[in-house]
Amino acid sequence: MKHARIVLDGTTLDATERDGQLLLADGRVVAPDAVTWLPPLSPTPRPRTIFALGLNYADHARELAFKAPEEPLVFLKGESTLTGHRAFTRRPADVQFMHYECELAVVVGRTAKKVRRDDAYDFIAGYTVANDYAIRDYLENWYRPNLRVKNRDTCTPLGPWRVDAADIANPMALALQTTVNGQVTQAGNTRDMIFDVPFLIEYFSSFMTLQPGDLILTGTPDGVVDCQPGDVIVTEIEGIGALMNTIEQGPA
Repeated sequence: MKHARIVLDGTTLDATERDGQLLLADGRVVAPDAVTWLPPLSPTPRPRTIFALGLNYADHARELAFKAPEEPLVFLKGESTLTGHRAFTRRPADVQFMHYECELAVVVGRTAKKVRRDDAYDFIAGYTVANDYAIRDYLENWYRPNLRVKNRDTCTPLGPWRVDAADIANPMALALQTTVNGQVTQAGNTRDMIFDVPFLIEYFSSFMTLQPGDLILTGTPDGVVDCQPGDVIVTEIEGIGALMNTIEQGPA
């Protein structure tokens, strides 16, 4: 099932997808463009921890002229970065290069500590699409990205749907695609991750406790391009959905 979190007439509601429309708990069906979309995190708790993988696709590492990591390159994100489908992402006025990153996002469903790889999928509630924008101007070091690269408000659209884990037969064989103003600029497949989802669950839970609602953003393939104010970006993952947002000019 596909779940959404929306605002309609000033009220925050949960919804599910039915024939491309939004089905509310009271039986009403509303159009996708009649609501404000929020990150689809309910009914799971809000994330205590948001993990983001860097250079988790070998082709992306080559694109940036870096050697693929031998251990996960991970940084943490704040919840204030999250925004919803059809929202606006602000590009700071003083930057030269800001690009999208289409990523499979894993929603943790159960408290996880020292989970074995073979059991990892049992701890996943579902999946959604993340667009984890990066501002390259702020990067100090590829292996020590500073907070401003990945933690600007509005710079992590999430959604539109959270899809139940049971409905994704193999999350490690999903096509990813990004379009900018209708033109395909990025294409890849989750099978090309260096560190796959079961590995990441095992890895993180080996030294810390994962909580329900925590998010793991699993990295992006090659094909990133600079995004300018007015650009409409659609990041799409097979079986999960197409996440749209628009770049707007922000302050420095």
